[in-house]
Amino acid sequence: MSKADVDEGLHGSSSDTAQQLGDKTPVGTVLTQPGISLGPGWTKVSCPCCVSKRVEPLVLVRLGEKVRPETKRWLIRLIGSPQTDGGAALLAHPGEDASGDIIVVSAPCCTLLRATEELGLCKTYNNDNMEAFSYDDRVNFKDSDNMEVFLTMAERQFIVKYELDGLRAQRDLRVPGMSDYTLHYRDNIWQKLGSAGVIVDTYPLHNTEQLKKLSEAWYSGNQLTQPLDAVNAYFGNSVAFYFSFLGFYTWALLPPALLGLFTTYFSAEAQKEADESFTVAEAEEEESMSVFSGYMIQAIFSMLWCTVVMELWKRQSATLSYRWGTLHLAERFAEPRPGFHGDLGVNPVTGRVEPLFPEWKRDLRMALVSVPAVLLFLGMVVVGMLCFYWGEAQVQELHNEWDSLLSQTLVYMPSILHIVYTNVLATVYRTVAQSLTEFENHREESAFQNHLTAKVLVFTFFNYFAVLFHIAFFKQDLPLLRKRLASLLVVTQLVNQVTEVIIPFLVDRFISVPNRTHSEDDPEEDKLRNQGSLPVFPGLFAEYIELLVQFGYLSLFSCVYPLTAVLLLINNLTEIRSDAYKICKLFRKPFCPPVANMGVWLIAFEVLSYVSVISNCWLLMLSPRLQQLFQEHEMSNTSTLLLAVSVEHVLILVKLVMAALIPDEPGWIRKKRAHIEFTSMQALKQQTATSKES
Repeated sequence: MSKADVDEGLHGSSSDTAQQLGDKTPVGTVLTQPGISLGPGWTKVSCPCCVSKRVEPLVLVRLGEKVRPETKRWLIRLIGSPQTDGGAALLAHPGEDASGDIIVVSAPCCTLLRATEELGLCKTYNNDNMEAFSYDDRVNFKDSDNMEVFLTMAERQFIVKYELDGLRAQRDLRVPGMSDYTLHYRDNIWQKLGSAGVIVDTYPLHNTEQLKKLSEAWYSGNQLTQPLDAVNAYFGNSVAFYFSFLGFYTWALLPPALLGLFTTYFSAEAQKEADESFTVAEAEEEESMSVFSGYMIQAIFSMLWCTVVMELWKRQSATLSYRWGTLHLAERFAEPRPGFHGDLGVNPVTGRVEPLFPEWKRDLRMALVSVPAVLLFLGMVVVGMLCFYWGEAQVQELHNEWDSLLSQTLVYMPSILHIVYTNVLATVYRTVAQSLTEFENHREESAFQNHLTAKVLVFTFFNYFAVLFHIAFFKQDLPLLRKRLASLLVVTQLVNQVTEVIIPFLVDRFISVPNRTHSEDDPEEDKLRNQGSLPVFPGLFAEYIELLVQFGYLSLFSCVYPLTAVLLLINNLTEIRSDAYKICKLFRKPFCPPVANMGVWLIAFEVLSYVSVISNCWLLMLSPRLQQLFQEHEMSNTSTLLLAVSVEHVLILVKLVMAALIPDEPGWIRKKRAHIEFTSMQALKQQTATSKES
């Protein structure tokens, strides 16, 4: 079989005649149902509007080694069958032949359009406004007859996954070629076949030309801005929102970085003048005043900066959501996530037969199982921290007695053991958090991800900040806090440069490049299959955690170490390019569902901004000058605490006022949202009236 035959089979033109698939049928002869031919090997479509001169391979399904040809033929028929017959209404191609281990999947026009409406995506109307897409009104939407323009590549690929994940058995049936395996009524077919080893993998396919253009515009040149629209079109909303926030946050670090440089410079000058003072008393007073001023300016600025940055980002996020068509998502009315289970019943909202699970049962599981388990791990974090301090004190005492090379080496053991302990605990906790969230049995994928993220965020906050809070609030040792924060930042930058730049380069050079290498004469199927040899994209969880920890260091403790923003700015300027390089070159392309914002991560950043008020107020109370003033006025500890609480409440009130003065959405976005909701209601009324008349 020549390369031309393969290319014609995977990118075929219409009007080709097809035959029934045999065990060793060449590419270009698979048609499994009456309908219209799209080209050699592709399943037929049931309406003329879905005929296209070119079929774009979107998703590759890899089958198990022991899957029989009749099972593969049945799966292809299932993928290509209309949804009214229980199929996915997609396009399927068998690859080499019936005995091969891949199925290439694409989607016809009508399936894409119906899914666009079901997902609640907004598209450009003929009047150039973004409107919630309606299948019945599709002729009035721009480019609705050209799917490669109307929908982004990421949207088309997610819709294929969405339809495959939504396949459910219409009755009890036995899978051909698997006589001992039965699918029961309303079973999730894709999930069951995955558990049975029939389907090994499902992943979206790269478009080499588009990826090359995106790489050149994103990280290969000297660009200061990111091609966010192109990133959204190729990788999807969730990836685009992450990189948009990363860029926004990086440039927002400029003001605190400049302030940190000025504060550090003038503090050094004040220290120099203090050293040249004639008396010790004058030197101490000058140093105390300079430190107090630096603390005051940096602490207040950090609190205000957090609020302004988060409010401005919410406005930017709303603008991007409108531009990318996700301002009106309707996930609650979609099919439940594959892992969702329950007793079969009729959904009172959609009227569909699907698994139902009472909310009170989920709440009970969360209250009686998830919350205690999370608290147990938080307790283990605290125990680990206390053991670390105890071990450090014991080893330090031993070193003071022995004062030898061995005892000097032992001084580092508590830190090493604590790092190992926290890393192991974090790994175990992530697995437990995944199991707990599965046990809670959430219907929507977004709810599942939000609850999983919330669990890990709580643990991460304790894991990264517990020691710093202990030093600040219990030990009340500002010099030690400054040294600890500085060492954390320096070590973090070094580790990040190794993990974000050096290791990805080595992986790409010695592992990924050989997997991506192929000759022009290789069959098209081999080129597509090679994409599956790359590692699965691990998601953006670790990247968001890194930004959240950065944000915490800056907002909570930067007043004791003003150069925090400077170090973070330097790190993030390289982070943008290294993260872009990794997602383009080192991993498989991920499926990205439509999202309207950062989700629970936005809440996490806002919570940190409010915690920063408490942290900075407490650190201000610990400044040498204020401590001296409290002693001079003979203020008791209770009075000092009440003063700190009062100042904290005033500053939180200021933050709330600022948040109210900066609306979450620009005025024109609020009008657009109201207009979209109004037109959606009008379309629903018209559709209901039409159905009644018919």
